[in-house]
Parts: sequence; C-alpha cells; structure tokens
Amino acid sequence: MERYLEGRIAIVTGGFAGIGKAIALVSSLPILAVPTTYAGSEMTPIWGLTEGGIKKTGRDRRVLPRTVIYDPELTVTMPPALSATSAMNAIAHCVEALYAEDANPIISLMAEDGIRALAVALLKVMKRPDDLEARGEALYGAWLAGASLGAVGMALHHKLCHTLGGTFNLAHAETHTVVLPHAVAYNAKAAPEAMVRVARALGASEAAAGLFDLAVSLGAPTSLREIGMKEDGLDRAADLAVRNPYYNPRPVTREGVRALLDDAFHGRRPKV
Repeated sequence: MERYLEGRIAIVTGGFAGIGKAIALVSSLPILAVPTTYAGSEMTPIWGLTEGGIKKTGRDRRVLPRTVIYDPELTVTMPPALSATSAMNAIAHCVEALYAEDANPIISLMAEDGIRALAVALLKVMKRPDDLEARGEALYGAWLAGASLGAVGMALHHKLCHTLGGTFNLAHAETHTVVLPHAVAYNAKAAPEAMVRVARALGASEAAAGLFDLAVSLGAPTSLREIGMKEDGLDRAADLAVRNPYYNPRPVTREGVRALLDDAFHGRRPKV
C-alpha cells in the first residue's frame, strides 16, 4: 500500500484514503482511489483529522475522489482478520444510514443491500481468501456503504468511534466492529424500521445480536478490552461522546452512553 502524488493528482491506494483526503483538503488536488479494503471511504466527501487527542470530521466535495478503481484481485492478500473488521466498518456505515436524520428510501435500499452483500461475501472470504467472486461482492458492498454514508448523516455509533479512536488511539476498523452491536442495541426501540432492515439483511431475528454474532462468526474482536481500551478510560470516553453529540434517533444521555461502553468493554452479547 502506498500513497503518493503524481503530477497534479493525489493517488491513494490501500487503506490510505484518509491521507489522500487530507492532501486534497488543503491542496484541492483531485483524488484517484484504488481501495484494497472495504470501509468505503473512497465514496464519501467526509474527512477526519485528529488534533490534541480529539478527532474532528467534516464534509467537503474536494475530498471526494474523482475516480475510483475497484479490482478484487488487489484484495486477495488482505489478511482475513483485516477483511473482517474492514467489512464490519462498512456495515456500520450502512446501519447508521438507515436511521440518519436525513435518511431516505433510496439510500435505505442501498444500505440494506450493502449489509447483505458484505455479510454474505465475508463469510465466504473467511473460508477462501482467494475467492474472487466473494471479494468482488464485498467491494460492491463497500461501494454501497460509502455511497450511503456520503449521502446522509452519522449518529451515535460514529461519534463513539471517533471519540475512541481520536482520544484513545484505538484501531479504526476494530473499534467500529466492537461498538456497532451496542450502538444498535441503544437505538433499537427508537428506530424499529431500521432494525427490521438490518435483521433482514443479516438473516437474523434481531439486529444488534445479529451484528454481534456476525463478528463472532468472522473471528473479529467483540470487546474494547481486547483491542487495547483501558477500563479507567470509559468515564472520559462517555463524557467526550455526549459533548456536541451527533444527531441520534434516541436521546443521547451520559448514563446511557456509559452503560453502552461498559457492555462494549466487556464484550457482552446485546439484549434489546
């Protein structure tokens, strides 16, 4: 994986879309993206920068790549563990698009199919990492995930992940993987239609537990403790997460977020 400048184009490959976006934000260079992970950042106008231990995000059309090249052959050497967490990261984008403040029927169709495509493809990829058809289906899901996130807003899940990543230096994809089932459980009663779509896409009876079980089946991490979070940081994380919160279908309270983080820290299977 490399990132470099060629003439007047910022070319980003592998997992370096964020760096390319930072370059484009200050230079207005157009981006050509060749993604080899499944997060879907290449399809969004969203940038993120961490300063002083606080991650800030924004939207700017300058950081949306002009051209994206998807090639499943470039993903076959991605380690299974990274494939799993990268896909869960993308699924998180789809899930939050379903209950975003500005959600709409077209994006909801895309987001639901993105969840389905990623979940089905990754179960195949974990068994056969060289399965090009499954790798291609995963990239299709990543495209849907990024396009969905780029079209609508974010909610509590992304706020928590930005806080945990920016302030506590937790790995991005792994953090999304661990937090997602618990953020969904938090919002379940406030966004019932979204929960039906998530469960249907997963072939599960319930959305939050279905996401947790998917992570388990992929061999992905399921607790903040196992990805490096310290228990004595949970109070600060809760305080930061409720400061300037993103829109969320359920009111964001410090007590509720602290309980969510405790469940995520210990890796408890969500119960709604």
